[in-house]
Amino acid sequence: MPASERAIELALAAAQAAADKKAENIVIIDVADQLVITDLFLVASAPNERQVLAIVDAIEERLLALPERAKPVRREGERGGRWVLLDYVDLVIHVQHNEEREFYALDRLWKDCPTIPFVDRDLAQRGLADRDRADWDLVRADGAQR
Repeated sequence: MPASERAIELALAAAQAAADKKAENIVIIDVADQLVITDLFLVASAPNERQVLAIVDAIEERLLALPERAKPVRREGERGGRWVLLDYVDLVIHVQHNEEREFYALDRLWKDCPTIPFVDRDLAQRGLADRDRADWDLVRADGAQR
């Protein structure tokens, strides 16, 4: 059974919050067919402990601001800032220091599970702006040739 709509909504909101704080390698893994305890894992990383904690705080704030507020039932690992886990029951969020991400390789552990596509809104907008600029350059170049 695939992940619930609510879990996907939470995961996408959390992923965008993480991206807004410059999280790296954001992946949403659908583990619903493999685990009965949760539907999705969101895995993100950062190069230092301070950024890990900032990402976690931003995720919590964003999910609390949703129309149907979401509060984690459990939060672990905050003291060290190397790997923080937020448990929202249907969604479990792992924000890891880059070194922990590489060592524990959750992505590789769950590689057979499908992923939920996520595109950072800022990158998408920047991509559109770059495409528009390239189109404009082609129009100007074409006009200059005539």
